[in-house]
Amino acid sequence: MLQQLKCRSERLFAKLTEADTTQTSGHQQTRTCQSMAKPSSSPKTSRSGSKTPKSRSSIDFNSVPLIALNMGVRKKFSLYLNPETSVAANWMALAEEMGFDYLEIKNYEREENPTMKILEDWQARCTKGGSVGLLLDFLRKIERDDILTDLSRFIEEDCRKYFEREKLEKMEMQKKKNQPVQVHTVDSSDIRTPELQGITTRDDPAGGMPELFDAFICYCRADISFVHEMIKQLEQSSFRLKLCVFDRDVLPGTCVWTITSELIEKRCKRMVVVISDDYLDSDECDFQTKFALSLCPGARQKRLIPVKYKSMKKTFPSILRFITVCDYTNECTKAWFWTRLAKALSLP
Repeated sequence: MLQQLKCRSERLFAKLTEADTTQTSGHQQTRTCQSMAKPSSSPKTSRSGSKTPKSRSSIDFNSVPLIALNMGVRKKFSLYLNPETSVAANWMALAEEMGFDYLEIKNYEREENPTMKILEDWQARCTKGGSVGLLLDFLRKIERDDILTDLSRFIEEDCRKYFEREKLEKMEMQKKKNQPVQVHTVDSSDIRTPELQGITTRDDPAGGMPELFDAFICYCRADISFVHEMIKQLEQSSFRLKLCVFDRDVLPGTCVWTITSELIEKRCKRMVVVISDDYLDSDECDFQTKFALSLCPGARQKRLIPVKYKSMKKTFPSILRFITVCDYTNECTKAWFWTRLAKALSLP
């Protein structure tokens, strides 16, 4: 009996030991799986000790003139600097850094946008127009790093656009330098067809010596009466000048613009422009005047002579304002009018 109890107890002890071993192994396996599933944490890095450096612009702002900053960026500067606050430096501090004195700064207080005004004046005051880099240094000195942070991408964008424009301009200049020097006589301007050899009533039909004139008269059909008076005073008098009057001297049947260009450029030494209200409405007169001006920019050769023969209601043409006018409407100088005009047309 005792032997049976002893065998039973040994079997019970063996079962308990086996169960305990299995439970312990399960706990260890669970811990191992949990440790494998848990992600490995990397060491934290503080903001001040960040291993990734801040990206810096490759633009040399000191080489960029202030003119590169467009109106959009300048208005953004104004939004930051115009308000008067006790916690941040405003446009006055920037003006002091730029070298403006007390009285100048006081005068800027009257401006609606003082920041915009000091930027313009500082740009004009500096010998080279100031630079973007110097402006950014001023903002750092007055401790407005917030402006640099918030507007950095807008400033860089304007600077890049400036460099792109400079690059394109240099390429255009290089192209012009590489172009061959134009010959004295443009091939396309030479007479190649006989249509321009017989365009006036006294031209040689055989294509010999073309008829030449002292002056081409640019006039509107409504002013033909004054043209008749001009013929009488300049041609049928002691002055003996030869005028080119389109309706009298040009043969019909050819292109108006081609003939006009030929006469003004090669057949006539001068051009008299009869100014009136009707002249301003004439497309032909406008073309003739602009063509003559293109042949002598700035009136250096006295090629074009404006004549005002009656009062006008409309504004005098702006393209002729810089040229001395022969005024027929001025009674005080009317006695000298024809002599002055004749001598001007007689110049070589």
